[in-house]
Amino acid sequence: MFDTLITGGTAVLPQGCLAADIGINGERITQIGEAGSLAAIGAQRVIDATGQFVIPGGIDPHVHCAWPLMLPGETEMKVSASAAHVSRAALFGGTTTLLDFCVVQPGDSIPDAITRRDKDWVGACHADYAYHLMLQGNVAPHTLAELGDAIRAGHSTVKIFTTDITPSRRGRMIPHGSIWEILKVTAKEGGLAVIHAEDNDLVMHMYEKLMREDRMGFEHMAEVHSSLSEDLSFNRVIRLAENVEHAAIYMMHISAKTGIEAVERSRAKGFPVYGETLQLYLLATQEDYRQPDGQMYHTYPSLKAPEDQASLWAATRSGGVSCIGTDGICCPKNQKTQGVRVDDVTGGNVTVEPRLGLMYTHMVTKRGYSMEEFVALTSTNAARIMGLYPRKGVLAVGSDADIVLLDPTPRILSAATLHESDYTPWEGWEVTAWPSLTMLRGKVMVEGDRFLGDATDGRWLPRRIASDMLRCPAL
Repeated sequence: MFDTLITGGTAVLPQGCLAADIGINGERITQIGEAGSLAAIGAQRVIDATGQFVIPGGIDPHVHCAWPLMLPGETEMKVSASAAHVSRAALFGGTTTLLDFCVVQPGDSIPDAITRRDKDWVGACHADYAYHLMLQGNVAPHTLAELGDAIRAGHSTVKIFTTDITPSRRGRMIPHGSIWEILKVTAKEGGLAVIHAEDNDLVMHMYEKLMREDRMGFEHMAEVHSSLSEDLSFNRVIRLAENVEHAAIYMMHISAKTGIEAVERSRAKGFPVYGETLQLYLLATQEDYRQPDGQMYHTYPSLKAPEDQASLWAATRSGGVSCIGTDGICCPKNQKTQGVRVDDVTGGNVTVEPRLGLMYTHMVTKRGYSMEEFVALTSTNAARIMGLYPRKGVLAVGSDADIVLLDPTPRILSAATLHESDYTPWEGWEVTAWPSLTMLRGKVMVEGDRFLGDATDGRWLPRRIASDMLRCPAL
């Protein structure tokens, strides 16, 4: 007998979309059969998924919970919403796994940084989670040794900035010499560098230029965090990585056509570089900065032009983009819109919850993507790249029973009915599907409008990236 049997739905399986029964015992999927074939075995609970898609839980490879926010006019650092808050919203939206960041501060050891970050997550998250280790500045030899230990212990990804982003964040950028040394460690240990790539010299020059010209309004953000900046930095860091044997990299939040072109040139040569974009870049452009409360649409790098957006969409099919994340930073509207200048506007977005609904709408309904493509870009590819597959990101025997029933019934998005914040950039937007049920490791966490989870349900996920993902572009 199964603990739970899901029947009647169209399951998005590795072999395609099929009418299938899915049997679950404990935390794992234990059997998958043709429609109606498992009923005779019996189950303590039978879930009828008729008329719905059955998909693996979403994986957001890029969120920031309990993240420091220095807001203009404030003397004390604020922090964004907690892992408990964001993970609850994520589960309502069908996302069951979150990848956040563990910041290694100057003077920290990596183990100390992990211990500190665990205080924000362990026993305080409804969904499963993992960390990208985030190094900063010049990286000391002893930190490189600790990085190797951390990768072997299951922290398989390391975040690298090629820019300080804003003049007030000096010290975040890692010099290229240190990047080179980090890549040698990740190559040796089977890890992956995840990179925020912008040209720091050009970015800081443009801040100074706009200040001289008295054009500091945030609507000019695309001039600072420009397509040219992405072009210069992507090409430089990719060429560096290509010259480290067995290195692999993941370019975070690609926003420009130039970034896509750099990734696709390298992939064409057989180098294992993977691209991520954000639903924000797929659904908004730099013109949205001029809307009322246009700060709602901002994250770093900036929004770009319509031709950049078109390139991002094309890359979701050509391979230049493998994952769609959010860069989620959840804070109230008054904090998000408090900054009005290019050097003080708050990055990140409250977009974790509506990600699956929005992407289904704009991929499957509006652009004719297959369900397999949709699931790959919102779940499976992230699992494979980040070392979670096949435990996560797939409906398969032995995989965690992270399962979402996606109901293709239209609804209108509203901050009043979402669970992240008091605003959403997508207020009034229609989505053509929404999760009716979300399951994490066999436990129903959300059913309809009811939340059934607990903040102790989430677990840290040790990761090991498969060797085929590191040898060549396997997606």
